[in-house]
Amino acid sequence: MKLPAIKGFNEEALKKYFKNTGMLLIGKVGSLGIKMLTNIAVANYLLSYGNGILTTSIAYVFLFAALAGLGLDQFIVKELHHFPKKRDQILGTAFWLKTFAGFTCIPLIGLAWLIYPLQDIQYEFILLLSFIGVFQSFTVIDSYFQSEVKSKYIMQVQIIGNLISALIKIVLIFTHSPISYFFFAFLFDTILLSVGYIITYNRHGRNILNWKFEKELAKKLFSLSWPLIISGIMVSIYMKIDQIMLKQILGSRGTSEAGAYATVVNFSEALNFVPVAIVSSLFPAILNARRDDQERYQKRLQNLYDLMVWLSLSFAIFITLASPFIYSYFKPEYAEAAPVLSVHVWGSAFIFLGVASGQYLIAENFGRLTFIRTGIGAVVNIILNIILIPKMGMMGTAVATVIAYFFSAFFILFIPKLRKQGIMMLKSLFLVTAFQKIFKL
Repeated sequence: MKLPAIKGFNEEALKKYFKNTGMLLIGKVGSLGIKMLTNIAVANYLLSYGNGILTTSIAYVFLFAALAGLGLDQFIVKELHHFPKKRDQILGTAFWLKTFAGFTCIPLIGLAWLIYPLQDIQYEFILLLSFIGVFQSFTVIDSYFQSEVKSKYIMQVQIIGNLISALIKIVLIFTHSPISYFFFAFLFDTILLSVGYIITYNRHGRNILNWKFEKELAKKLFSLSWPLIISGIMVSIYMKIDQIMLKQILGSRGTSEAGAYATVVNFSEALNFVPVAIVSSLFPAILNARRDDQERYQKRLQNLYDLMVWLSLSFAIFITLASPFIYSYFKPEYAEAAPVLSVHVWGSAFIFLGVASGQYLIAENFGRLTFIRTGIGAVVNIILNIILIPKMGMMGTAVATVIAYFFSAFFILFIPKLRKQGIMMLKSLFLVTAFQKIFKL
């Protein structure tokens, strides 16, 4: 298909980025469909109480995911883009940094459990899940294929991995397996993807045995990424702390409410990969525009914000209307989650814009400001959850989450050197730029 000529864009480059983004989205959508069906089956099998045990444990461990990842992924892409000949040193250094961080998280999670254990949940489950951070070190391979604009290979791994994962969980359901088996299955999901990444990398003439650790590069990567580590921790807190607080604050009924609320989050955040996929694929093009033409650079950022708003609002409207239909596939005890989903999903607009503006912060070397905006979001979320959960249950959690997402995304309005980007985001959110394009104002 021949794409129309667009002023300011190289046609061949546009085709390349469009194809990569399209393949990445197709892969994610395919994986999403598999996951959604599997999650419904698992939730119906475990019922809301059992689902609360499983998903709250996952959320607890997820709080440490940012520390295990070290916020390196986008910097790996950036380094590979600028220094392709240093591929083995960049991937090797990032891999060993992530591996060390993953092992460090295991005792930290144990210490956190001693300080703040969860009711009704065995520590053995938490310990098992804490090894996920170690196996996730191989996601550096994903960053490599992103830098080469060849995400379709990672797409293939993810679809195959999700199919196998779904098959395992269906077998566990039909064999009436205890809940502990589902914790092992969740850990195996990560191991399976890591193996798939390694095989794919080696099939393309690469070898992970050639990776090398470079001390000076490690210092550079860590100096660049530490603000994103803190930011990632804050993101983890305000994206997952709500489920944990819901379980703990509501006492005896908290576990079941958390299990129902987990199904809300699964559907509401189903398309959160979309802005990440688009931004990851367009990252090289945006960097090139910044280097070559500032006016084109700003136009591409505005177009990116517009795209994020149109996608997120379309998704929010669809899910709001479809929520009763979605929960008709769940057992009756999940029915009260349908109106909660209709509220929670509107936070996606702020998530999408936050991901896009995060791209700008990295491109302009303002990465240190990211942990401030996410920290604000985390604090707002915690305070509102404390106030709203006792009064409104999981609906209060949804309201708190949407407000927290808003504060996190638009906090940059209060920073003078970033205010222009905040205004651009507002113009997109209120469809100002859309009307300008339609009526050519």
